Amino acid sequence: MLDQLQSRLEDYEKALKRLDQAIHLPLEESIVVDGIIQRFVFTYELARKLMKAFLEYEGIINIHTPRLIFKESCTALHLDNMDHWLSMIVDRNMAQHAYDEDVAMPICERIKLQYMQALSQLLIVMKQKLTI
Repeated sequence: MLDQLQSRLEDYEKALKRLDQAIHLPLEESIVVDGIIQRFVFTYELARKLMKAFLEYEGIINIHTPRLIFKESCTALHLDNMDHWLSMIVDRNMAQHAYDEDVAMPICERIKLQYMQALSQLLIVMKQKLTI
């Protein structure tokens, strides 16, 4: 189980690095905006799976919805940005409408200004938890 958790953490770290690269590109081209949103969705899904695996490792089972996974994980991992995690659920679901610039640009801004901090904090905390 620990090996699976570490593997999920490695995958998550790679995805987060790719998202970080993308958010530093200028948003002038729609393809960049699309790429940021796609990388966000991918990173979000890996974060959710990592959190769920961690909760199961800790003996917290039968939590299946993203909202419950994020709430329980924020508590268990002492993450200080639960509001950002809950907001990510909405933006993840809105990502399918990223073709609409009025939807895509605000999502990109939240990714840059809010979500990267939360996603990065998860990586730091999980690395600390798994090296103990």
